[in-house]
Amino acid sequence: MLKNSPGCSWRDRGAAHVRVVTLFATGALAVAAGVSTGCVSTARYTQVEQERDLLLARNQALASEAENADLFWGLRGGGGNFGVVTNIEYNLYPIGPEIVGGGIAWHAESAPEVLSMLRALTEDAPPELALVGVLRIAPPAPWIDKAAHGKPIIAIFACHTGVIDTAEKFFAQIKSFGKPVGDIIQRRSYVSQQSLLDATQPKGRRYYWKSEYLPKLSQDLFDATLGHAKKILSPHSAVIFFPLGGAVAQYPNDHSAVGNRDAAYVLNVAASWEKADDDVANVEWARAAWRDMRRFSTGGTYINFLTQEETTDRIKDAYGANYERLVEIKSKWDPENLFRMNKNIVG
Repeated sequence: MLKNSPGCSWRDRGAAHVRVVTLFATGALAVAAGVSTGCVSTARYTQVEQERDLLLARNQALASEAENADLFWGLRGGGGNFGVVTNIEYNLYPIGPEIVGGGIAWHAESAPEVLSMLRALTEDAPPELALVGVLRIAPPAPWIDKAAHGKPIIAIFACHTGVIDTAEKFFAQIKSFGKPVGDIIQRRSYVSQQSLLDATQPKGRRYYWKSEYLPKLSQDLFDATLGHAKKILSPHSAVIFFPLGGAVAQYPNDHSAVGNRDAAYVLNVAASWEKADDDVANVEWARAAWRDMRRFSTGGTYINFLTQEETTDRIKDAYGANYERLVEIKSKWDPENLFRMNKNIVG
């Protein structure tokens, strides 16, 4: 069991506890308010809270399955719509301390074949395996060949939390595929894996994301992705495929406020750049790619990847059939909409 309080990031907890998040700098309570995705998203684990303490519009309350159960249901995915959470108590699951994970990259010319491999491996992946596909410009990272720096690449970031020998045998087929320009898939601590991508999201950089849930990875989707990846303007931008499934998909859709449990992947068009003068061009790249690739969506989207201009209709897409129940809970616990600086739920 673990209890988190405001101001705590997953880095604060990472050395002692295992969690299902991608960046250690992420706020522990903030990510729990939506639904987190990360390097064990496909596993048998899910973010299960036992109870939450929170400040409401008019008083203070404890929410759990036994007390204020409707509020507890809404808090598990409903964001900050109902109050200010001051403590969360979670279940914990043992992982590691050693796993096999890291990243491997190839020149972009190999992207069609690598994407086909990614699709085949993720369709049959065991729950302890997560593979994330990324198309971007190679950063000047020490693990990538210098000759590839600044050039388009495709990368797979991987995490296997099962038996070490089994994981190493599995990754042998990926490591021997084509001619990688960088490879750091190896035995490592789970804490090391969790902080692997922290440097890609520094504070002060400019960010703009568009996202959709996907039912599958198709050849038509790959063709569209390759076209938009070639138009990337910034060396920090990327098109990313996150795998889903696992424990999240094992629960019925009305288990909590989290919607779209039938989605198989998250598509994230992630623009990132340095200068305000480049805002318009980079935002439009992300929007154009999203407008085109939205045709492959389930119709749902990831609540934590919504941008400020994506309001009621997109929020409804994120919660799906659970949205109307969230409206009822919001009307009961915050009828005056005091808590509205969020992905706001309104009737």
